[in-house]
Amino acid sequence: MLLSYIVRRLLIMIPTLIVSSMLIFAVMELPPGNYFDTYVAEAQASGEQAELGRVEFMKKEYGFDKGPIGRYWFWVSGLLHGDFGYSFEYQMPARDVVGDRLFLTMLVSFVTVIFTWVIAFPIGIYSATHQYSWADYGLTFLGLLGIAVPHFLLALIFMYVANVWFGTSVGGLMDPKYLNAPMSWDKVRSILQHLWIPVLVIGAGGTGSLIRRLRANLLDELQKQYVVTARAKGLHPFRALVKYPLRMSLNFFVSDIGDILPSIVSGAELTAIVLSLQTVGPLLVHALRSQDMYLAGSILMFLSFLSMLGVLVSDIALAALDPRIRFQGGSTK
Repeated sequence: MLLSYIVRRLLIMIPTLIVSSMLIFAVMELPPGNYFDTYVAEAQASGEQAELGRVEFMKKEYGFDKGPIGRYWFWVSGLLHGDFGYSFEYQMPARDVVGDRLFLTMLVSFVTVIFTWVIAFPIGIYSATHQYSWADYGLTFLGLLGIAVPHFLLALIFMYVANVWFGTSVGGLMDPKYLNAPMSWDKVRSILQHLWIPVLVIGAGGTGSLIRRLRANLLDELQKQYVVTARAKGLHPFRALVKYPLRMSLNFFVSDIGDILPSIVSGAELTAIVLSLQTVGPLLVHALRSQDMYLAGSILMFLSFLSMLGVLVSDIALAALDPRIRFQGGSTK
């Protein structure tokens, strides 16, 4: 039954991806003109001689001489063959531009999620089981502080501390010389030296939010009649906590999988700019501003696929975690 559900969900992803690609293409087509029109206009405004012959060749080579439907099919057919198009701003294939940035984005996202869960899980449980204690008040304050302080401000504070106290410059996720270079031990060491600040900054708000939600959900479960009855019959407090209330309170942890990865990628652009992170966030902003449509479209399609994959994983995990959830039709209920 689980296998048939997974197959149905995978089949549903196909039309969803098609619709997503149409919406992404429509958004990219909204600004007037295209990259080449902007290039020619800027060249004429500055008094430079635009290479009109090369511009016309590039337009024909990459489908800009076609109508909207032709351009859409040119882009999508390339994606189906693993060709993400050409980045006109960087003068190289879009796949090469994304390169290390995609790997670094996934690395930051994965480590941030692990960091968030490892910190929020025990603190949320302790806060719920020690309600209204001084420790509960202190942890609640720290959680609210993590939510309230803007990411970019935390980034500036951590950069100052690292520079003044430790004498190290931690801008970016690696030394610039290693970007798009082959993987090596020196490159791995450089990434690890730069990774801790982005993880702390991006994970601070999520950690505070998860602590508050886990505490509230667990308190609600602990006050239900079945827990009170189990305790009255002499069930050990630890088993009374872990057996059902904790499992029921973890549903939102699992359900957040579908949103947390794309939200980390798309919601931390300002932090990435402040820290000079070589991730896809700043790259996407620059591609949209310069109308580099193939590069922007490739990144947006990746985020769309990541969202759908996350929702699939979270639904399957929810069904395994909560026995009240059953597979009916094409969705979990």
